[in-house]
Amino acid sequence: MSRTTRRRTLAVLPAALLLALVPGSASAYPNPGTVTGDIVVHDPSMVRTSSGQYLLYSTGDNLQLRTSTDRTAFGRSGSAFGTPPSWWKNYSSGSDPWAPDISFRGGKYLMYYAVSSFGSNTSAIGLAGSTTGQPGSWTDYGTVYTSNASSDYNAIDPNLFVDDDGKWWLSFGSWWTGIKMIRIDPSTGKQYAGDTARRSLASRPTGTKAVEAPTVVKRNGYYYLFASYDTCCAGTSSTYKVKVGRATSVTGPYKDRNGVSMLSNGGTPVLESHGRYIGPGGQSVLADSDGDLLVYHYYDGQDNGTPKLGVNLLNWSSGWPVAY
Repeated sequence: MSRTTRRRTLAVLPAALLLALVPGSASAYPNPGTVTGDIVVHDPSMVRTSSGQYLLYSTGDNLQLRTSTDRTAFGRSGSAFGTPPSWWKNYSSGSDPWAPDISFRGGKYLMYYAVSSFGSNTSAIGLAGSTTGQPGSWTDYGTVYTSNASSDYNAIDPNLFVDDDGKWWLSFGSWWTGIKMIRIDPSTGKQYAGDTARRSLASRPTGTKAVEAPTVVKRNGYYYLFASYDTCCAGTSSTYKVKVGRATSVTGPYKDRNGVSMLSNGGTPVLESHGRYIGPGGQSVLADSDGDLLVYHYYDGQDNGTPKLGVNLLNWSSGWPVAY
């Protein structure tokens, strides 16, 4: 069979059969959906406003904002903060804030974010609020939770989850002893005084400690914990990947599809490196009109490892999130 004939034959094969012809585990993972414009991002978090505009905040430049009207074309629209709050300098020696988590609660936009330095657990989670979500409109509310060099956890990568019973929870964490969760007071956005326990959700007690960037959602009666495993921020050498576990309680225990606890290095893969799309992670989940979106960054193997925006839909029909 000639090369040209083979191409034509493959073009008319059913998609499932074509996928089966691709060697290796990479066939299990889809490419990102099409996005255009200014898509060089890291740790993206996205909401859709009542007018249909998408607000995408990410790490860098005092929390960068990109906007879109169609979820495809994105353009830069400034940053959350023009002047850094003075308290940031207590946790960072010039580094930009990281990993924003934006949501709309009680008539306003809330954004949790991290202030730290790479490799350090002298860190803080901050909180800001805005009625519009637009750059320059944010009021900073200061620190929510902190860690220091003697802590066995790292107060970065926050994610707010609001349960059906009205209780608010904040998951966070990176390396050290893994992913943690605290209860939040809805009236302040800060830790709830009536319950100050710090709970553990996921960890890697042996070998590498590399688990971070939690995202919690509830679907079909289960709580699902997404997290980024292994190493980010190394361009084409990054080994980041997204894994998930589920539980019947928001505080766990979270287990993967094989029943392995996420406190013992468990986690079912959702997205891993494949082709040019290296080290996907730093993920968030947005419930949009056409389904749940997995929003993340990857390092582009065809562009010197530049971090770029990835967006995929999630299918839950198996009881587990499958990206497509």
